[in-house]
Amino acid sequence: MRILVVDTCGAVGGVVFAEDGVVREAEIAGRSSAEQLIPAVRTVMDGVAVARLDAIAVVNGPGSFTGVRVGVSAAKGLAEAAAVPLIALSRLAVLAAKAGGEGVMHAVLDAGRGEFYHGMFGASDERQEELVSRAELAASLAEWRGRLVVCEEAAAGALDGLNPVLVGSPRAADALALAARAFEAGEFADAATLDGNYLRRAEVEMLERQKSHQKSHQAQAAASRP
Repeated sequence: MRILVVDTCGAVGGVVFAEDGVVREAEIAGRSSAEQLIPAVRTVMDGVAVARLDAIAVVNGPGSFTGVRVGVSAAKGLAEAAAVPLIALSRLAVLAAKAGGEGVMHAVLDAGRGEFYHGMFGASDERQEELVSRAELAASLAEWRGRLVVCEEAAAGALDGLNPVLVGSPRAADALALAARAFEAGEFADAATLDGNYLRRAEVEMLERQKSHQKSHQAQAAASRP
């Protein structure tokens, strides 16, 4: 199976190409994913045409709004242009898989403003993800128990007392097993409608409206000039 994984959600992004046990990975420096993503894809694929892929997987958040948008847009564009199946993966699920282990897993990412992106895995067949406060997270842990896993020093410090386990930040390569599992199960996303898994939807929509208003004002100002 040939698969390409794109992940630009975190401070450091990356792409990975896997084919019959051969894995090639390229790291993308933070804040430069828009410029480096496609060149990185070319590097890891090393001459393999996108149309020869069996699937393209993208980690579609939660994470950096700009990073998520860049990764999702690129993956959708490549998948649609080459008619390749598209797989969407949660960064929280990738973090939980990276930590490994059995039983209930609470994967947590720092969302800023004293809030956290929380994904609970292993408690049911359905993925459960939400934006929570520290108190809400503590209540969930009290009800469901399980391991609390984080990948950020800030989150570990803020959740001191809840026994967080600090692991390394998930990379594109950490999503390979989940991508392969989704492929075997036929769990594909619609490239035409796939969006970022932002969790903080209201804020994202507010940012989009602000950008739209700014463009409108700029257009009106330009039209009014003599």
